[in-house]
Amino acid sequence: MGFLLLAFIGIPIAEIALFIYVGERIGLLATLVVIVLTAVIGSSLVARQGAGALAQVQAAFVEARFPGKELAHGAMIVVAGAFLVTPGFLTDGLGFLLLVPPVREAARRLVTRRFSGRVVTQFGPRTIDAEWRATDPPDQDAGPPTH
Repeated sequence: MGFLLLAFIGIPIAEIALFIYVGERIGLLATLVVIVLTAVIGSSLVARQGAGALAQVQAAFVEARFPGKELAHGAMIVVAGAFLVTPGFLTDGLGFLLLVPPVREAARRLVTRRFSGRVVTQFGPRTIDAEWRATDPPDQDAGPPTH
């Protein structure tokens, strides 16, 4: 909870400070133009990469495998889009970083390591391996199927 509180308070304060700093250096109009341009360019990149991520998810389904990695990248592209349409230099920087595939992959691996073995579903505990595939624990009480 502390991290979220810090993010919700700290990021807007940092954005305001950056607006003031940049506005003093390049002027109000130039600052606004930069913000609008990053939103337009970012939206275009998000649309292009989002379409590519969707194609990769579909390809994984065709190969009959769970598209965990592809879905994670797609989710990060959506987050990047949200950052890029939010006015601000800090959020734009984070958004553009998430559009770099090696950065997304590093973030996916970090999150996978951080939360590995912490998933609980309605069917009981499950683990997630390094490739985001859910695996069921061995069923101790399973008997022969009844019809």
